[in-house]
Amino acid sequence: LERFHARQLRVSPHVLGHSKAHVGRVVAELVRAAKAQGLQPGPLALSLRGDFVRIGSAYEQHKVRSPDCFDILVPLRLPPHLEPQPRCADGLGPSGAFVCGLRARDGWTRRCRPFAEGFCVELQGRSHLSSGLVLRWFQGHLQRCLGAVRYRLQERCRVSLSACPGQPPTLHILPCSDYVCCHISMAVRLIPAIPLGDALYLTALPPQGPHGSPAPEALWGLNASRQEQRLLGWLKEQAPAASCHLKCLQILKGLRDLRGHGLEEPFCSQWGRVLSSYVLKTALFSLLLQGPLEAWDEQFLVERLEDLVLYLRDCLRKQVLMDFFLGNTSIPEAVALPRFLKEAAPVNLLSAFDGPTLDLVAFQLISTWVQAPHIIRMYSSPRYWRPVPSP
Repeated sequence: LERFHARQLRVSPHVLGHSKAHVGRVVAELVRAAKAQGLQPGPLALSLRGDFVRIGSAYEQHKVRSPDCFDILVPLRLPPHLEPQPRCADGLGPSGAFVCGLRARDGWTRRCRPFAEGFCVELQGRSHLSSGLVLRWFQGHLQRCLGAVRYRLQERCRVSLSACPGQPPTLHILPCSDYVCCHISMAVRLIPAIPLGDALYLTALPPQGPHGSPAPEALWGLNASRQEQRLLGWLKEQAPAASCHLKCLQILKGLRDLRGHGLEEPFCSQWGRVLSSYVLKTALFSLLLQGPLEAWDEQFLVERLEDLVLYLRDCLRKQVLMDFFLGNTSIPEAVALPRFLKEAAPVNLLSAFDGPTLDLVAFQLISTWVQAPHIIRMYSSPRYWRPVPSP
């Protein structure tokens, strides 16, 4: 396991640091250009707030394999007289989905109608901010601003923007000088976000399948990445200096990806969705707070990794793994949570999957752990190093 982590999973801090710095500069240029284009948006339009928020494994010290993919939240600004009012979707979408009503400070007037017509949809007789319409506006706005960024950055890198329907746009950065070591081509997912205050954001949910919501364009997900980063910072302070909790998460993600190469569809896709990185991270958070953090010293790596695998297996068999932040009252007081999170309804992350699927994933998870040395040897050639795609 140590060799697997060192050779295939661990990302060079030097290369990752260069990549993050370059991504930050390019994204800052693009956001600055997009904000400048919308400096006079008028009272009836969206605009960019002008900052961006780095989220995901690359900024939480548990990224695996290659520093080539990054996630960035781009906060948006509603017209000055409108405020977001999120509430649980109440069965209209997947567990944990929200709809976002709008409140006009001076009451809904004639001047609010153009914005509602451009960015809202009707749902249950009320006007709600549409995640789909906001996403399409955001993609178009960035695309229009890309020319200025290309011109300013042409000596250092080539940049382009791509987008799939219903998905956040991806900024592709291809270095063309020695500015970035190793000349790594990077993809940066730019996620438009509606700020709620207290470092909470609403982000568009991906399109639903045939059994999804009847009104998917009205649905949002709650992003609490900043709270996750605060919790990880607190755990780093409390755990031993040589704690292995992030290494356990990296190894489990690596084993999940390798095992996926030996699975056939449609189960291969289900395997990746059930054991998403967010599910693995949630299980790790829950397990960390159950016992003494001293037990996570580096010397107990194998024991703690096995504990994490068994904990996940039990959750899969019970078909219950609760979201760590929504409605959780047992989070340490040192990690201050916004009131909105504390009062939110608890969400079961496994509720979207049927029992037989979860049982099969549990069986394969234990099998993967038991056969870990064999799986690592079998799928350790470079052609298997790319992770199995998962949403």
